[in-house]
Amino acid sequence: MLKDRNSSAIVAVSDMARARVFYEDTLGLTVIESHEDNGVFAVRTGQTVLTVYQSEFAGTNKANAVTWEMKGDLVEVVDDLRARGVAFDRYPDMGLTLNGDIHEAGPMKLVWFRDPDGNILHLIEGM
Repeated sequence: MLKDRNSSAIVAVSDMARARVFYEDTLGLTVIESHEDNGVFAVRTGQTVLTVYQSEFAGTNKANAVTWEMKGDLVEVVDDLRARGVAFDRYPDMGLTLNGDIHEAGPMKLVWFRDPDGNILHLIEGM
């Protein structure tokens, strides 16, 4: 029923203007549709769309909200995001090797960071 359908991510935020600056300027995503008067905008991310909408429940999710698959450029992307002011989460109790801000398990590399509302965003390489 759904196996041939595309899926996308959706993230709740509390402040649309602040979120737009973060997703557009900090993450470098392009807004492709905006209905901010109705509390929603969409950004292109690869071949998919990430919808950002205003909600009083923004940032209450304690799990990954969005994951991006990296293609051999995770270190460069992490360096670029760090230069743009992004702080990365560290999870030393996961049993992974921590190399700076990058968690490693063999060829797999992972990082986590948060948007201004605390939504957990995740980059993964080598899966």
